[in-house]
Amino acid sequence: MTTKAEALLGHEFTRKDLLAEALTHRSAVGQGGAGSNERLEFIGDRVLGLLVAEWLIERFPREREGALGPRLAYLVSRPSLAGIAEHIGIADLLDVSPGESRRGVRNRSTVLADALEALIGALYTDGGLTPARNFIRHAFATVIDAQDSAPPKDPKTALQEYALARSPILPAYEILARTGPSHAPKFHIQVTVGTETAEGQAGTRREAEQNAARNLLDRLKS
Repeated sequence: MTTKAEALLGHEFTRKDLLAEALTHRSAVGQGGAGSNERLEFIGDRVLGLLVAEWLIERFPREREGALGPRLAYLVSRPSLAGIAEHIGIADLLDVSPGESRRGVRNRSTVLADALEALIGALYTDGGLTPARNFIRHAFATVIDAQDSAPPKDPKTALQEYALARSPILPAYEILARTGPSHAPKFHIQVTVGTETAEGQAGTRREAEQNAARNLLDRLKS
């Protein structure tokens, strides 16, 4: 498993324990979460933001902060990170408890995004910025290439602009249900614009709202 993870990251770890920690979900270590990937996720989140900002400055040398900000926010958002993590196969490498594994925790967007940030944190802690930068520029290449035309808008912002261009009615969001345990909740959100509605689900309220907005925007545009 370690060899496969190192091949995926393009880095041979001096401290193998860091790699193991980055791939350890809190369910695998019991109460309190000590030894899980949460601490590496914390530093990985900061390293990711720095290196993506650096990359955007290089990639779009004429853009101002107002355009670079949405690009950065999109690239480091949970949906983007989860999609990248799923694409490169991080789910298969995660160490989770048998019970949580049966519940499908490996494929939850929050778990995948957190694990990706933890791996970036492990790369930085073990080897500094260079291996973290190399991995990010490889793993995120397709996503950043898709931004070459214009800065992306998150679905909630795009839906609001779409609605306001046609009427003074703003999108309204409502929680239909909140299920699951406190450490792994699931939100079911409905968004309404006029007489049109759509729903979305996710592990956080914000992400569920984004999914609902995306679904309604797709319906309205079609």
